[in-house]
Amino acid sequence: MAFKGKPPGSGSGEMSRRTQALRPDIALDPREAAKARALRRQGESPAAIAARFGVPIEEVEKALVQMRSRRPESTRGTLNVTLAAHRFVLAERQGDEPLWQTMDRLVDELIRLRQEAANRPATNRPVAARSRREARRPDDLLPGLLPDPLSH
Repeated sequence: MAFKGKPPGSGSGEMSRRTQALRPDIALDPREAAKARALRRQGESPAAIAARFGVPIEEVEKALVQMRSRRPESTRGTLNVTLAAHRFVLAERQGDEPLWQTMDRLVDELIRLRQEAANRPATNRPVAARSRREARRPDDLLPGLLPDPLSH
């Protein structure tokens, strides 16, 4: 059985309707607000943007407050996993394939390997195919998944 995920939908990444309803009303329509944010990213001052649209500066500032900004030192990767796991997945990408395709391929491979391991006689199974209870030795675990000696 091949693992086949669905690509993100056309509306993924958009703001939820509830969040939009909670936002304050702005004197700019959504298209103008997006243009105001683009002008700000290009270095234009809020006062100049307000003059361009003919609205009070407070209205432009409301639109600019809603701008998304990147976190300079993210503690998580795009996949919301540890940075080590994120680096691993990025290293497994083939060409410019989207991350979701890489993840589908990796999960498919994991499923196939587990099925093969389950079909092998018990004496020939590698350590990874044994039950989780048996994989207690630190050298049986993946790097970065070693038990923390201070947690006991």
